[in-house]
Amino acid sequence: MAVADLIGAAVGVLLLVLVAYVLVGSTLSTAEIVSNAQKDLTLQNEARLHTDLIIYDPVLDGTNISCYMNNTGNEIIGDFQHMDILVKDASTNDYSLYTYVKDPAPYQAPGYWTIVDRGRDDIHPYLLDPGESYHINIVTSITPTWFQITTSNGVYSSAYL
Repeated sequence: MAVADLIGAAVGVLLLVLVAYVLVGSTLSTAEIVSNAQKDLTLQNEARLHTDLIIYDPVLDGTNISCYMNNTGNEIIGDFQHMDILVKDASTNDYSLYTYVKDPAPYQAPGYWTIVDRGRDDIHPYLLDPGESYHINIVTSITPTWFQITTSNGVYSSAYL
C-alpha cells in the first residue's frame, strides 16, 4: 500500500509540474504576442506622424478631377492599392469612393483614379518619395465639389473644386 501512495504522489507531482509548465509557457507566449503587437502599433503610429501630403492645382475638367499630390512628410508613400479617394457630389451631397488602378487604359469608366505623370521618379521608382509630386486623375460621372485623398496609414488631405 505504501508503494501505491508513493506512486500516486509522484504522478501528482509530475502532473503539477506539467500544468505549471503549460501555464508558464502560455503566459510567456501571451506576453510576447502582446509586446509584439504594441511594437507594431508604435511603428504604425510613428509612420503616421511622419506622413503628410498636400493637394495642389485641382482642376475640374467636365466631371473628371486632375490635381497634383505632393509628399511633404518624411515617409515614402507607395501603397497606392490601399489609398482611397472620396468625392462629394454637388447635387446630392453624397460621397463616392474611388480606388486606384495602375493602368488607366481599360478603366476609363467612373470610379477609379490613376497616376498620370510621376515626374522625375529616379530614386525610388513608383514610390512617392518626400518632396516628390505625382499628377493624378480621378474619373467621375458626378459633379464634384470636394475630394479627399487618404493614404493607407490614415493620413489624408482634401481640396475644394
